[in-house]
Amino acid sequence: MVSTALMLRGIHYLNGGSDPSGFDCSGLVQWVFAQHGITLPRDVSTQYQTGKKIDLREVKPGDLVFFHTDSRGASHVGVAVGGDQFVHAPSSRGVVRVERFTTNYWAHRFVGARRVAATANTKTN
Repeated sequence: MVSTALMLRGIHYLNGGSDPSGFDCSGLVQWVFAQHGITLPRDVSTQYQTGKKIDLREVKPGDLVFFHTDSRGASHVGVAVGGDQFVHAPSSRGVVRVERFTTNYWAHRFVGARRVAATANTKTN
């Protein structure tokens, strides 16, 4: 999942976007997991209810990290890629990119992390 997410760096942000022609944050996460046979809900708040809640110290590559950006509770999501980095589709600067969730901006907005791969519904193809 990490390599799939990283391949999407540079794709433009598109509000409501859910494919490589443009992504918003939850569309990016949903699309990445779908490429690996895992079905996730479309919106951030429902993605935040999916899987197992984990502590920030337990975050591993492929886990989801959630932040509040425009409202209380989870309103932004990204995929952890290792260390303290995550890939996401932010509306600022307009492209899918990697950032550190330990920077002041993201650390103050962190609301939780989830491990979904083992508990999400998988596609049956």
